[in-house]
Amino acid sequence: MENESKIRVDHLTKKFGDLLVLDDISFEVKQGEFVCVVGPTGCGKTTFLNLLTRIYQPSSGELYIDGIPADPKKHNISFAFQEPSAMPWLTVSQNLEFGMKIKKIPPEERAKRIDRLLKLLGMEDVRDAYPRQLSVSAEQRVIIGRAFSTYPDLLLMDEPYGQMDVKMRFYLEDEVLKLWKEFNSTVIFITHNIEEAVYLAERVLVLSNKPAKIKENIKIDLPRPRDISSEQFIALRRHITDSIKWW
Repeated sequence: MENESKIRVDHLTKKFGDLLVLDDISFEVKQGEFVCVVGPTGCGKTTFLNLLTRIYQPSSGELYIDGIPADPKKHNISFAFQEPSAMPWLTVSQNLEFGMKIKKIPPEERAKRIDRLLKLLGMEDVRDAYPRQLSVSAEQRVIIGRAFSTYPDLLLMDEPYGQMDVKMRFYLEDEVLKLWKEFNSTVIFITHNIEEAVYLAERVLVLSNKPAKIKENIKIDLPRPRDISSEQFIALRRHITDSIKWW
């Protein structure tokens, strides 16, 4: 059903020894929602992501997907990280296929999805190219496409455009929005870039300094495509920036 609860984070707490990093975090994400998480440098955004991926186990609390505890063996969780992670020995098509093979998706379905993704990404002409033959931004499009290829229950993105210049960031942000709309994916996107968060998200979660709590849960109710020079956009960007700055 459209807009039912997909993810529920329930009193999530993480300690490393005596150091409390995340303190009693609770929120829900609807099916197909795009949520950005922002906060001060070092507040625990990556720890939060690693708990969602189950790289770390919570000290207390739980993360649920479709009402049951999140488990990468049961749930289809995809990732896109800041570091270039295309397999250099695989072509563009083979990189897109990689996760689908692991998930044992049948070959005919894999072929269909690859064609669809290449068309959406405008990469049909380079389907047989290797990452070294691509620009940095084209390689990042492959990584984004690969993350969407398994039609994940949850897509986690950790500053995937952190290395890009402003023009390229906007271009890639539009690419991810195009794929998100096409596949109705549920996305949690970690970023330190406030403008990026307001441009992409339907909702922004603002984390406090360590020990991190959710300081604000802000609905971004702006029409798409978003105008970064509009009064409403600038007001939201300023509000979130001040929320982080003055904590």
